[in-house]
Amino acid sequence: MGGVRRTTTVCGRLRERVLRWAGSVRSARRDAGMVSAEYAVGLIAAVGFAGVLYQVVTSDVVQSALQSLVAKALHGSF
Repeated sequence: MGGVRRTTTVCGRLRERVLRWAGSVRSARRDAGMVSAEYAVGLIAAVGFAGVLYQVVTSDVVQSALQSLVAKALHGSF
């Protein structure tokens, strides 16, 4: 009887390990879509920020300030 009990315990441990592994594989598959969604949201935010930055840099006020800064740098007067 002692040998049968030990075999059951070893099989039980093996079964637990296999079930834990299968659960981790399932949970990894569930999260795979979330990573893509997070990248998509980050990309949309970056494109939006780039659009706002482009609008600011190409505005008349900023362009004239940059031109005067470059002109002063080229003429050496600060």
